[in-house]
Amino acid sequence: MDDRNRKEAGASGEAIALRFLQAQGLNLIGRNYRCRGGEIDLVMLQQKTLVLIEVRYRASNEFGGGAASVTWQKQRRLIVAGKHLLMMRADLRRYPARFDVVAISPGMGGPQIDWIRNAFTL
Repeated sequence: MDDRNRKEAGASGEAIALRFLQAQGLNLIGRNYRCRGGEIDLVMLQQKTLVLIEVRYRASNEFGGGAASVTWQKQRRLIVAGKHLLMMRADLRRYPARFDVVAISPGMGGPQIDWIRNAFTL
């Protein structure tokens, strides 16, 4: 898969995850929060909890699927981005925060979505 197709697949996966999470009652705060140290795909609120979400789309479940691809290095980059977000957005500091992963893969009858709450901690 070339870089352009990979970006399109990633954007499609994020859109699927966003619709799924909104249907679960989460509210979108922001998308693709970037800083020098990392990126957070979706920033959402679930009631009074700030949810920092990494979306992983995989065309197959070979090599462990999307959830298995969130290595400790990726976790570290997400933590750096989360700390930066909270440093820049004082209004979000009042909420307890957690890191979730949404892994999306093809399934019979549509995408298979695996929402892993509290996927990792600081």
